[in-house]
Amino acid sequence: MTPPLPEPFRAAFDGLEEQLAIVDQCFGCGPGHPTGLHVRCFKTADGVMSPIIVPAQYNGPPGAAHGGIVAAYLDEVLAAAVKRATTRAAVTGELTVRYMKPVPVETPIVGRGSLVADHGRYVDVEGRLEELESGRVLATARARFFPIPG
Repeated sequence: MTPPLPEPFRAAFDGLEEQLAIVDQCFGCGPGHPTGLHVRCFKTADGVMSPIIVPAQYNGPPGAAHGGIVAAYLDEVLAAAVKRATTRAAVTGELTVRYMKPVPVETPIVGRGSLVADHGRYVDVEGRLEELESGRVLATARARFFPIPG
């Protein structure tokens, strides 16, 4: 049974289909990982959206998420965008993150990801993290993923 979304996200995600995790024990998206991020992604017309609340245990600077955790969230959102666009699982080949504003902990954040180009052997995607309430962009990312054969 999938847990309900936290209240702040319900209106924004109402009617969207959840894209299920590929690997149960994945640190980023696996629902079965005991200490993982448990990133959930939902299908949109142009990619995926993700409801995110970074727990305070992932603090970096006071009140803000550690940069590596921000990158991990973006990596998961972009991987889900690849899966949405190609229907195939993929591994990260390259990830570039631009930190625009501190990502606050314990605050509703929306991750977004979409396909830029499918080159066959690899796929380029881009995404961002933004505050749910204001829409302010906190971090952006571009990545190249390599689909897993099979």
